[in-house]
This record gives sequence, C-alpha cells and structure tokens, in this order.
Amino acid sequence: MARPLRVRPSDPRDPHFEDISVSVNASKDGIYFTTKRASYYAGMRLFVTFPFTSAHDPMNCEYVAEVLRVDKLPKGKFGVAVNLKMTMNYPSGASQNSNMLS
Repeated sequence: MARPLRVRPSDPRDPHFEDISVSVNASKDGIYFTTKRASYYAGMRLFVTFPFTSAHDPMNCEYVAEVLRVDKLPKGKFGVAVNLKMTMNYPSGASQNSNMLS
C-alpha cells in the first residue's frame, strides 16, 4: 500500500535534509520507498515518520530506522529499504517511564 512518509537523517554527521516520499511496500518491521535523493547509504540511521500527513498531525508515528540497502532504479531514482528499530511515540496517557517498566 502506497502511503506518504517523511525521512530525515538522525546522525548529526550526515547533512540535514527532509525527504517526503511514498512507500512502495511496508511491513511491521520495515519500509521500502523510492526517492531521487542519492545521499542514502547502507547503515545510515534515520528518523522516519510513517504514515506522514503533516508536520503537526498528532497521529504521526515517528521511528528510528536504519537503511538496509539502496537500489539504483531507472530514471535517476533509488529504492531504499529501511528497518524500523523503535518508535519515538508513546500512546496518549503513557509516559516513557511506564514503557521501561514492562
């Protein structure tokens, strides 16, 4: 299912960018998307908001992710496979500490 996503580097050593793209496929542990941006590399750490509607939507879910592979595609595009490592969001009413106790 194609859904919008926002991708940003999480490592301060990587140049900052914000890439708005659309997923090609997704699972509970990963997302594959296409982009024209050539700066992705295997092992790169990212912040991925999926699905993404707007920067101020409280329903956005942000993840820490790692690039597993980058495929060179026709017409100057790249396919990027990412593994979702952990979510940065907490259910309403829950705190970070309550998640650490379980």
